[in-house]
Formats: sequence, structure tokens, C-alpha cells
Amino acid sequence: MSSNLSSAQPSTQFYSWRTYRCAYEVWPSSATTNQTPILLIHPIGVGLSRRFWDRFIQSWRSTGNSQAIYNPDLLGCGESDMPRAAYQPEDWAEQLLYFIQTVVQQPVVLLVQGALFPVAIALTQKAGSEWIRGLVLSGPPAWAVMTKPTPTWQQKLSWSLFDSPLGQGFYQYAKRRQFIRNFSIRQLFDRPETVDAEWLDRLSTDGQNNASRYSVFSFLAGFWRQDYTQAIENLQPPTLVVLGKTASSISRSGKSELPAERMTDYLKHLPQGQGTEISGRNVLPYESTQAFVTAIQPFIQQVTINS
Repeated sequence: MSSNLSSAQPSTQFYSWRTYRCAYEVWPSSATTNQTPILLIHPIGVGLSRRFWDRFIQSWRSTGNSQAIYNPDLLGCGESDMPRAAYQPEDWAEQLLYFIQTVVQQPVVLLVQGALFPVAIALTQKAGSEWIRGLVLSGPPAWAVMTKPTPTWQQKLSWSLFDSPLGQGFYQYAKRRQFIRNFSIRQLFDRPETVDAEWLDRLSTDGQNNASRYSVFSFLAGFWRQDYTQAIENLQPPTLVVLGKTASSISRSGKSELPAERMTDYLKHLPQGQGTEISGRNVLPYESTQAFVTAIQPFIQQVTINS
């Protein structure tokens, strides 16, 4: 997803966390005054990594926004190490907290895609408002999904099936370009024609790394599926919810929910929540890039000023 970016794209850098080598890139601030940087949290899925944000970053910077942007690969994804492990949201949250405290070394605004919202919740709980000044939720899950836990026994059973020859066979099937295209049309994008070659080339190429299946299987096993009602009600940083006008849910428990109902539920429970709807479905920073940039810009500026 970086084919349209200029040659000014920063090089990959690395840091050590626990015993692992973790990758990131940073777009330095071009402002003369200190501004709160943005920390991006990419989604989990076949071939997905920090490259998900390339199109957003290009549009954000070309619109004149000048704060620093930190774009890390979560453990198990992209150019970070990919140990065979059942990843919990708390694991990724601890990785990102270490990253903020040792690499960024200043408070951030979190921009999190989709069902990685539980990672942002865990990170905010660990870091507090000292480090997290605001959150932007891009297409967060259906409210029913965020409040209905998957039983622990079911999570462990799912993981044991994925972490087996059966799971390996499924991954070989899921990483095929045709599967990725069909899944994207069916579950992620509003219009089939927006599932473009850039998207398919990146995911089908990066998905060939079989070690990346452990993060995907951790997500599919539902280790992130808990009742987050109280945690969301305790989120203190200002939070912007951005939903697509045709937003849908992959999970059966959220199938019948309309985007307006999802927005109402989130804003009813977030202490400092605000929301907006834009064109698109579930991958707004990629499918509706400019509309997404326009939607979050005032909020980012507001949080920066009030920091």
C-alpha cells in the first residue's frame, strides 16, 4: 500500500521489546511548535501491517498537517518478529506502552482501526491520560461485539484448532489473492471497485509469510472478545468515533445493528465521546481516505491545543 507514496517515506527502524525485534517508522514533525504526535494502531488480518496506514499518512501530510506520526508494526505483523504465540490485547498494549515511553517519549493521540479498539483500551488503562491525550476510533466493532465476551474455553479451543495442521491448511487458503478479494468485497469495502490492485497486491504478498498466521489466529480465536462496557465508560481521554455510513459487522452478534445505533451506543457510554459518519464501510482510512482525514482533523487539532 505504499506504491503511491513519495520517496520521502521514512526508513524502517527497530527497537527491542521483551526479547523481540519490533519495527516502526516515524514521520517527523515539520512544525516549529511542539504538537502532540499521532500513534497509529493497524488492524490484524492476512497480510495486514503498518502499511495499512500508507494512504492515510500521505493524505494527512499533503493536507498540511505537520505533527509527528509514529507507525509501528505490532508483534507478529509486518517487519516485527513473529513468535508462535497466542497474542492477547494486553500483550500488544504493553508493547505500545513501551514504545511510547522509550521511543516517542511524549504523550500521543491514538488512531486505532476497527477491532483493535480493545488494544487501545488496554493501552489507555495502563498508560493513563499522562500518555494518551485522545483517541480516534476508525470503524470500531458493533456494540454487541464489544460487550459480549467469548468464553475462555471457547477461545482456547479455537486457538488449539488454529495452531494445528488444520489451521495451517486454512491459512494457505486464506492467503490466496482470490480469497482476500472476496472477503474484502463481502466484509470490508462499500463498493467492489475500491478493492484495488494496491490493496490486493500488498495483502496477498505480505500474507505469504506463514509466521504471520499466529497474530491472525489469535484475533480469530477471540482473545480480544470481552465485555468492555465498564472499561469504555472509564475512558477519560476525549474520543472521536468515526463510522462508515454502510458500516457492518463480521460477527453474527452485531449483524442487525445499524451504524446510527452503533454510534448512539458508543456516545452513550464514552465519557468524552463525539462522533461522525462518513461515506464508506469498515476500512475508512483506506477506502474513504480524504473524507476520513477531513473528519478527524478538527478533533486532532482540538486535542493538540488542549494538551
